[in-house]
Amino acid sequence: MKIDFMTLFPEMFDGVLNESILKKAQEKEAVQFRIINFRDYSSNKHNNVDDYPYGGGAGMVLQPQPIFDAVEDIERQTDAKPKVILVCPQGERFTQAKAEQLATEEHLLFICGHYEGYDERIREHLVTDEISIGDFVLTGGELASMVIADSVVRLLPGVLGNEDSPVLDSYSSGLLEHPHYTRPADFRGMKVPEVLLSGNHKRIEEWREQESLRRTFTRRPDLLETYPLTEKQKSLIKQWENEK
Repeated sequence: MKIDFMTLFPEMFDGVLNESILKKAQEKEAVQFRIINFRDYSSNKHNNVDDYPYGGGAGMVLQPQPIFDAVEDIERQTDAKPKVILVCPQGERFTQAKAEQLATEEHLLFICGHYEGYDERIREHLVTDEISIGDFVLTGGELASMVIADSVVRLLPGVLGNEDSPVLDSYSSGLLEHPHYTRPADFRGMKVPEVLLSGNHKRIEEWREQESLRRTFTRRPDLLETYPLTEKQKSLIKQWENEK
């Protein structure tokens, strides 16, 4: 996969893209990152990329010319037309399902804005996806684009050491992930559930499924509104509701 980031602040990406899983993904040649400073595409002598909004108002707006020229230049360099992603608080809420969808693409191109916003023609004529990582506003799109990229890259084949890891993640199954424990079995009187020490894989799997459902019921009951519950799961939820 190729992932390009268009930004005015290239240095922001150095630490994140060159550490941990993202670094390993590059070493395994599962992904190739590129940082493009779209100020380099400015056509005016001062290299400005923003201007005051028509009609007045606070802040500055990114001009269409540098963004259009940068995207078109990138598209000329590649065989597969990239999915152009605008990271924006007005966009579609980012989810694990969206990450799984993006992980099937060959080329992602993130437009990381700054200032008050984008010229609307960028949104209307260049962008294929608008994505928000939450109902809040950041200074720019760089942090959000790195969050999305991290979530996507870890899903690529061969990136994680255990191929089951992304499948069992919270939200991948529709439920939150079950609790985890490791050594020691007894830490300051706090003991690991006996079932996990039993060696009975069927019982362990049943416990994990139940605890995944319990955690979702407790922390994110909204996820259960669309989850295809079995009769047994419905019975457990009713029991927990009565206990509350």
